[in-house]
Amino acid sequence: MSRQGTGASNGAFERDQQTHTLESIAEVPRRELHFIDDDEESESFSDKYSTHIRCVKIIVINGIVGAYFAWATYHFFNKKLSESECSSMWCDGYGMLALLMIFVYTCLIYFNVLKPLLGRCISTSIRPYKRQISATFQKSKFLKVAFVVVILLIFAVCIGIDTYKSPERLQSLLGIVILLSIGFAFSKHRSQINWRPVIFGVILQFILGLFCIRIEIGRKIFVCLGEKVAVFFSFAKHGAKFVYGADLVETAKVFAFSILPVIFFFSFIISILYYYGAMQWIIKKMGDMLQSILGTTMCESVTVAANIFLGMTESPLIIQPYIKYLTASEIHVIMSSGFATVSGTVLAAYMDFGASASHLITSSVMAAPATLAFSKLIYPETEISQTSSKTFKMEKSTENSVLDAAANGAFAAISLIGGIIANLVAFVSFVAFMNGIVGWLSLLVGYDGITIEWFFGKLFIPLAYIIGIPWKDCEKVGEVIALKNIANEFVAYERLGKLKAANEISLRSSAITTFAICGFANLGSLGMMIGNLGAMCPENRSVITSVAVRALISGSIICFINASIAGLLMTDDISTA
Repeated sequence: MSRQGTGASNGAFERDQQTHTLESIAEVPRRELHFIDDDEESESFSDKYSTHIRCVKIIVINGIVGAYFAWATYHFFNKKLSESECSSMWCDGYGMLALLMIFVYTCLIYFNVLKPLLGRCISTSIRPYKRQISATFQKSKFLKVAFVVVILLIFAVCIGIDTYKSPERLQSLLGIVILLSIGFAFSKHRSQINWRPVIFGVILQFILGLFCIRIEIGRKIFVCLGEKVAVFFSFAKHGAKFVYGADLVETAKVFAFSILPVIFFFSFIISILYYYGAMQWIIKKMGDMLQSILGTTMCESVTVAANIFLGMTESPLIIQPYIKYLTASEIHVIMSSGFATVSGTVLAAYMDFGASASHLITSSVMAAPATLAFSKLIYPETEISQTSSKTFKMEKSTENSVLDAAANGAFAAISLIGGIIANLVAFVSFVAFMNGIVGWLSLLVGYDGITIEWFFGKLFIPLAYIIGIPWKDCEKVGEVIALKNIANEFVAYERLGKLKAANEISLRSSAITTFAICGFANLGSLGMMIGNLGAMCPENRSVITSVAVRALISGSIICFINASIAGLLMTDDISTA
């Protein structure tokens, strides 16, 4: 015992000596460490002229971009174009380049020049009026009711005029009313509902749907965007053919080899964008917009914006440091957003099954305000949020270089692809197993051909009808919706593609169903969401599990509301787009 004690004391003495030595070295003036002088001079040089270097970089980059655009402009105006080339110019030719240049430089000028110079002045001048209007509305219930009545009257007049020649579209209006009523009836704290995010969220959702579906220029933009997304995903086939061979990718078109490799490519690109901060900037700006319009908190707004591009497991990573400070209502919003949207990495798979790229993108965009609106309706905020826009900061990439970010992004897709394959094999097999049991039991009592899809399809017929599906297609669409909620959206889109190819349902029914199943809300995703958020924040695991089922139901209903708005706005000729 004494030897051990003596050894321990000696070890402690040696550690103290080492610590004293390190502290002494740390106190040595930098001028005495001659081997650091060169680095110090280089650092001071770069720091001294950092502004000049940055200006030179900006001038060189903009000079190259400007020279290229001038060259393209000269070539365009000196080229004889046919009528067909002119009509497609804005999506494929010089017009697309011009639009990109206008969009990028408008954003740069606004965020780097106009907003810093004029933003504070405008905000300061408007703030007193904004506070006065807000205080007036808070005190007067009459003004609140009058505002809602006016909005409903404007909505009713516009819809009445728009559906005058096609009254069958009013069928979808029934779905909007019933689904929002369900959210109000089963609200967690009905008396404490904050109606601002609910009303303005639904209005913004409808406006986005109107622009993307009903207005011709908006529809053309999203059709063009869908085509560009399809072209972007098609580049992944070059890598897939190199690894797996053209027979599996193009001839046989095996799903695991022709479609899933797109996830590697997309994850690769997203990781690079994160490294340079581009993705964080886009998500932050969209989150700011949602927060300012709907009055929601920064964390939930940013996460909802991120879910337009990312999946339900990736988007919470953006706010990981803040999850332990979130309220139950905020956690419910984050989970609902994950269930109500799909990841950009899986769009190629849905498109391969025959889903319209423009409809998929439109659904993801509409789901952002819809999530905040319905989540705050069914689970109102009753606590004080501990996060604010002043304390919130976007997480930066932890990779050391762009090559490191690219490699990690591609590598991270392995687990996602493995999960998709495992889920598809398991759930398709499970559905076949259940069909075998149901078929055997029904055969014993004299009924043949009954499947689990047939059974649940009958249950979902009323839902299919209220979102705008014609009665003759309701049973088929009910089966697709049932597959999505019981199994997953991959199986549902595969079934929808077969129904569409065989002309068993109309194009309008197919388009509305595309919106209805565009989300991760299923039983398998429930376990993934709980496990993912629980691992990020063990302190809030009890809250996460308590709101999970309600969030799953909310995610499904949000998709159905999207489908109802699409059915209300979509005419037969638009359904084919």
